[in-house]
Amino acid sequence: MCDCLQLNLLSSLEKVFLDEDVNAETCPEILSGLRGETVSFQAAFRLQKEWGRVPVKVEVASPIQSCIHVRLVKSVPVECAANAHADEHYLRLTPGLYPDLLRELPENGEIWPALRHWYSLWIDAELTKEIEPGTYPVSVTLTADGESRTETVQIKVIGADLPEQKLMHTEWMHADCLADYYQVPVFSEAHWTIIEKFIREAVKRGCNMMMVPLFTSPLDVGFGGSRTTTQLVRVSVEDGNYRFDFRDVRRWVELCQSCGIRYFEMSHLFSQWGAKYAPVIHADVDGTDKRIFGFDTPAVGEYTRFLKAFLPELTGKLREWGIDQNTYFHISDEPREEDLETYAAARESLGDMLDGFHTFDALSSYEFYRHGLIDKPVPGNNEIQDFLDHGLKDMWTYYCTGQCVDVSNRFMAMPSYRNRIIGVQLYKFRIIGFLHWGFNFYNSQFSIEHINPYQVTDAGGAFPAGDPFLVYPGEDGNPEESIRIMVFQEALQDLRALELLESLTNRGHVMELIEDGLDQPLSFTVYPHDPKYLLQLRKWVNEEIEGLLNK
Repeated sequence: MCDCLQLNLLSSLEKVFLDEDVNAETCPEILSGLRGETVSFQAAFRLQKEWGRVPVKVEVASPIQSCIHVRLVKSVPVECAANAHADEHYLRLTPGLYPDLLRELPENGEIWPALRHWYSLWIDAELTKEIEPGTYPVSVTLTADGESRTETVQIKVIGADLPEQKLMHTEWMHADCLADYYQVPVFSEAHWTIIEKFIREAVKRGCNMMMVPLFTSPLDVGFGGSRTTTQLVRVSVEDGNYRFDFRDVRRWVELCQSCGIRYFEMSHLFSQWGAKYAPVIHADVDGTDKRIFGFDTPAVGEYTRFLKAFLPELTGKLREWGIDQNTYFHISDEPREEDLETYAAARESLGDMLDGFHTFDALSSYEFYRHGLIDKPVPGNNEIQDFLDHGLKDMWTYYCTGQCVDVSNRFMAMPSYRNRIIGVQLYKFRIIGFLHWGFNFYNSQFSIEHINPYQVTDAGGAFPAGDPFLVYPGEDGNPEESIRIMVFQEALQDLRALELLESLTNRGHVMELIEDGLDQPLSFTVYPHDPKYLLQLRKWVNEEIEGLLNK
């Protein structure tokens, strides 16, 4: 008998480090959720044995056991935990092992933890619409060396369905990174199979928009650099004229639709950080594959002639396929204010070829919108207030490596409440779209080299760990999830639950509930730095929904 097994239930908003005692009072005795929602919690455990390996047997019992999914939280290496500028609301700023990866348990339910370190199990209750309303116990039992510990949480299923997500949500999927990591030919059948698995994963966790890689992505490439060619549009040059074959674009669109994608964004028409150049484009020229555009091609010139041939055909196909009203175009990613002139020249070179379509880009300066260069600006959540102060409505927002002080983000070094609070913020400010650049970016910064994301979580030390990707490339092309993708899904579920409550009451009532007891009104930079706020808010929201429906 080891007489040394410790077990504590925790909320989904805690992170369990190997070398840090856990907060044992963070999981409510009753968790609640709407049908169609995933309710998550954790079971933290430690073996205080002096020596010798001991397996821990994991067992879960519940009347809704078929809806329960248990995974082990694995710690991953972090070198760059934060940028040089960071606030006080990080868990740690030091290199080390950080909890993030969610790994399926072995079939026998046995795991072999290192002794005297804390671990956690991530437990999801996927509340299907077939579950009857009611309260169901979920008991977690761990057994090691003949000793058992059991803890139980109650999950209350509210008799209401989580409404459909209205927010447009895109996480950029990098098809080249999948081909590179799995070492399969680009757009081979093996590649298409892997792509489908990653698209389905994105949809499962709240994505309803997908990037279409018309040409090889010009994102995160240093000047003169390149990424593995992933070009859906087949281009040929005959007697100086451009010809296009869209069969692979259509296959991509139809695959996305079959997975549940509703909205599409066309890959960027010009280079990142200023729209000075054309993206890399290959073509069949007299029977030979040649690169016809790239960093040596000015944005305006011969590339303009190419676009005048290409864009009318592309937009005609989008109308033919019935997705033109759900399609957005990118000009150039993250132009800075000093890039206003080159961005304007690139945009103006398109003339009226994108009339009837939305254009949107991640950018920080209101000047681009003031000059009429963009239909839907997408400022970072640290810069969006300037746009809101100018009276813009139906806004998009995003975050990435630069949104590192005060605002919500999902770096591994940040507490999970800082990830989840975005849902309430999106609700308050009526945000219609959220964008993030890194669903599966498995390259170093500037795409100089490919990386193994299980070993390198920060793009080669360039970005805070967790910024470049949300999922890991598991065996056989199956993505493995992270704490961060699950908590972000909770944020999206919060948004949908708030919208449901508003439909049953009114917006003013919901805002009173959100800001009850707060010292200052909620904003993108001001919010409670306490996971209990979010847990209590969802409890109140669910109770009110239940009460109103039972009247």
